[in-house]
Amino acid sequence: MLAVIQRVSSSSVRIEGRVAGEIGKGLNVLLGVVKDDTQSDIDKLLGKIVNLRIFPDKKGKMNLSLIDVSGSMLVISQFTLPANVKRGRRPSFDESADPKIANDLYEKFIELAKELVLDVQSGEFGAKMDVSIQNDGPVTFILDSKEL
Repeated sequence: MLAVIQRVSSSSVRIEGRVAGEIGKGLNVLLGVVKDDTQSDIDKLLGKIVNLRIFPDKKGKMNLSLIDVSGSMLVISQFTLPANVKRGRRPSFDESADPKIANDLYEKFIELAKELVLDVQSGEFGAKMDVSIQNDGPVTFILDSKEL
């Protein structure tokens, strides 16, 4: 499971003109599900995301987690994250999980995130989405559950 996490001052997602999810201070999470991902990948990735100390303390040092700052989380399904672009000019999506499995794991990720974070918003799996991200910093990290 792959995630691009961005510390944001605000973020929102629109689907067909309507706001599907919107947060203030917190994390925007672009989530890509890879073949062979399981519940274990969700547990490792989510645990890392909510506890990663990437928010500033009173001295401006990145020393606080999403939980510490009572931040929000916006989770967006991102089918293109597992793409392989090493060969040719067209991305290969061979490593992306089957859509049914990917949707189930995406929904499970959100469900478990809601047990840890006060405000969790999301996009819609498979939808054409317009995502607005006000990156704070900018602070952006790429996480791979297989490397955690």
